[in-house]
Amino acid sequence: MRQCLVRMFLVSLLGVGLLAVCAGSSKAQSAAETLFKAKCAMCHGLDGKGETPTGKTMKARNFAAPEVMKMTDDELEAVIAKGKNKMPAFGGKLKKEQIEQLVGYIRELAKKSS
Repeated sequence: MRQCLVRMFLVSLLGVGLLAVCAGSSKAQSAAETLFKAKCAMCHGLDGKGETPTGKTMKARNFAAPEVMKMTDDELEAVIAKGKNKMPAFGGKLKKEQIEQLVGYIRELAKKSS
């Protein structure tokens, strides 16, 4: 009987832990999505294809384009931080952690688009 209670407790504890991990990653995703909508979507569009009026004028990259997909995370982080061509630099406005979250979100958008 006691072993059964201990097992049930451990299984419950494991379940709560899994829920916490899933909720944490969901929070990070929603934070990155919110940040993307505030800082990037005007040019790159909500889908990351760069087909907004501003994106077309600025020649914003489609995140699913081969030249973007082959970039490393470090390279994408540098572009976000320092800017490139007509894209402004966000290094002084965003924390490194936020830039890393954006790169993860950009990768997810690219997967959905391709």
